Amino acid sequence: MQFRRYGIYYTPCPGALADFGAAWLGWDVTTGADVAHPDVDGLPLPVTEITATPRKYGLHGTIKPPFFLADGTQIDDLAQTFATLCTRLAPITLDGLVLARLGSFIALKIDGDQTALADLAGTVVRDLDNFRAPPTKAELERRRKSSLSARQDALLTQWGYPYVMDEFRFHITLSGRVGKNAEATIAALTPHVTPILPNPFVVNSLTLVGEDDAGMFHEIQRHTLTG
Repeated sequence: MQFRRYGIYYTPCPGALADFGAAWLGWDVTTGADVAHPDVDGLPLPVTEITATPRKYGLHGTIKPPFFLADGTQIDDLAQTFATLCTRLAPITLDGLVLARLGSFIALKIDGDQTALADLAGTVVRDLDNFRAPPTKAELERRRKSSLSARQDALLTQWGYPYVMDEFRFHITLSGRVGKNAEATIAALTPHVTPILPNPFVVNSLTLVGEDDAGMFHEIQRHTLTG
């Protein structure tokens, strides 16, 4: 399969969280297949509407945001460099994850200090940057519509994305913009999600993903962190 863009994600290992997340979003990034949505009582909006925006990405936390390949680089070289990088990165153990509101959407956030994971993400962003094509003028203008801070704008210019390095905030997105419906959605999801959240939360693998022509993301490779 040919892909347009590539990224590095944290995706949960096979298990209850991965299974529920794939069903909740309706897309399994690991198998590259649609999944039937679960029955969740008490939702203020249809699950298809709540999850329409994040569906194409699958259940994930972004480590290196999706990018187009730079001229003169190949996916095989990216895959090999990524595999080698994972042999140098050590697993990260964090306190856990919590279901929470994040602005106008809902996500799983780190419960506690995320410094170690931010450092890991920064290494991935930096060490694979030679494979990233510079953003176009249109991409830069689109990002800048979000009222970026001076620091975020500088990161956008340097790394192609404003929320990396010291602006990195790990999260696993579960909804699009739900606004006033956020609390009701969290209440409906809580009995389904809270029992399956990892405690502690261990990041012991990373996943290279690709975006197909329809905009859906697929797992290409998952590698254990063995540094």
